[in-house]
Amino acid sequence: MNRVLLTGRLTRDPEMRSLASGKAVTQFSVATNEYIGQGKEKAEYHNIVTWDRLAQTCGEFLGKGQQVAIEGRIQTRTWDDDTGKRHWKTEIVANHVEMLSGRRKKDYAAESAANGLASQAAAYGDDAEGDADFDESAAIARAAEPLSEADEEVVAA
Repeated sequence: MNRVLLTGRLTRDPEMRSLASGKAVTQFSVATNEYIGQGKEKAEYHNIVTWDRLAQTCGEFLGKGQQVAIEGRIQTRTWDDDTGKRHWKTEIVANHVEMLSGRRKKDYAAESAANGLASQAAAYGDDAEGDADFDESAAIARAAEPLSEADEEVVAA
């Protein structure tokens, strides 16, 4: 069984793009901490890939520093560059992403400014728990279908 469950924080904003096939792909990285005793932690960094509707949702709602829960599978891709050098990349192909902290700070500030609430936006920071307009179900998604081999090869390039 190839199943991964992670809870961590995004280390950078997601990068979303569309492939020639029309499928959306979003890539980002998540940091997790492992407690190793005596008050010490060890950080691990994981490359995450999402596809289609989930990719669009992640690209729109996620941002650096947000805490997320990821469910997916580990995949290692190999490809040869133009010089013939072989490259390897291990990543997690997510089929479920759940936001554990609110929407991006900049999105909340922009909407609040439009509503005349700019001075209150900074007080909420990354967690906009008091925002009645925020539909969290839109930020929680599950991938509908597995990747084709052709799409996996395009992402490797």
